[in-house]
Amino acid sequence: MLGKAARRRFGRRAGFRALQAQVGIRNVTAGFSHATRPLVARLSVADATAWIDAHVAPLAAEAVALAHAARRVLAQDAVATAAVPPTDQAAIDGFALRADETAGASAYNPLSFRLAAAGRDEALAPGGAMLVSAGDLLPRGADAVVALEHVEPGPSGSGEVIDAAAAGHGVAPRGSSVMPGMTLLEAGRRLHPHDIGLLATAGVTRVPVVRRPRVRCFVLARTSARSGAPLADANGPLLRALIDRDGGDAMEPGQIERDRAAIAQALRTADADLVIIVGGTGRGADDHSAPALAEAGELAMHGLALNPGETAGLGRSAAGVPVLLLPGAPAACLWAYELVAGRAIRRRAGRDPALPFHRREMTTARKIVSAIGMTEIVPVRCLSEDRVEPISSAAAAIAAAVRPDGFVIISEGSEGIPAGAVAAVHLYAAC
Repeated sequence: MLGKAARRRFGRRAGFRALQAQVGIRNVTAGFSHATRPLVARLSVADATAWIDAHVAPLAAEAVALAHAARRVLAQDAVATAAVPPTDQAAIDGFALRADETAGASAYNPLSFRLAAAGRDEALAPGGAMLVSAGDLLPRGADAVVALEHVEPGPSGSGEVIDAAAAGHGVAPRGSSVMPGMTLLEAGRRLHPHDIGLLATAGVTRVPVVRRPRVRCFVLARTSARSGAPLADANGPLLRALIDRDGGDAMEPGQIERDRAAIAQALRTADADLVIIVGGTGRGADDHSAPALAEAGELAMHGLALNPGETAGLGRSAAGVPVLLLPGAPAACLWAYELVAGRAIRRRAGRDPALPFHRREMTTARKIVSAIGMTEIVPVRCLSEDRVEPISSAAAAIAAAVRPDGFVIISEGSEGIPAGAVAAVHLYAAC
């Protein structure tokens, strides 16, 4: 005999089927566009991630000047073309001299040296010394540098050494840091400012990096249901910033009509490495993005178990260019980008495809509730360095996504996180 909960579920399903029959709806499609399935049978975020990893590869390499290589990803190992330092040089401030001439020097037996003029390009005379700074080339004949505190000034341009030095003391030999042919940085590394300095020091002037993917965004026009006036576009500026963060080159966004033929034509003619269509991804009579992609290429997935962002989709154009379909609601657009489209762009750019946020294990101050069957994004705020609480706000509001300190991703198999439990928090910045 059915329990109360089972009877309620059965009754809802039966009522829904009766409603379908009344209005003439036989089935609703979701997931893969060519399969017929109930709307609730959405594909998982893991399915979308696996498709992206299998079908979206880094672009080819291009050589760029070192001055323009910051934040780019090395396509090949960076190899030194020069020795560092290029010749023996002073490692400390002091006096360059011949080490064997300091034998026996001490505070009780100071040895006198004649000070040669700095910068003279000639061999150091016997019994001579030259004042040098760290990084200066050694004068010819010198093989040691005595620190300033171990030399006492003497009369008539002389100095007295009060401590003996061994050959090589205070000297950075040629190639002691880098030798020609040495691998400085490995392929796949995202170049940071200090990497640029290292490469410049080693004589590298151009580096092979993964080409930045050109990303074309088409935002479907939106109008007010009451007045018919155009609505402001929040998604275009949002996506430009996100694409730039992830290493892409956001081409000027284009606005197109909510028309299947117009969307399909845009997909056929888009000259880009990745295309994003924003809006028209639902199941309404005015939503044509998924059918247009199926017509102009391949619609691999449509409908994800993601909240917000459940109407997202992906596929490829006829030319094989990856295409991402993002919902028009700003918060849904944001999270569908972060979990799906952003991964595709980061892979195209040769970057780590994982989410680009600092992740920290933190304790929840209150219970985080989630529905089984959906990957859910829950904004949180920091209460301290190790405690967070969920923010109670409408999931579809863009403010709920950007005002917090971070967010928690609740997997589709979880009912949430109890108060006092440890959760993996993705932070926008350190708490």
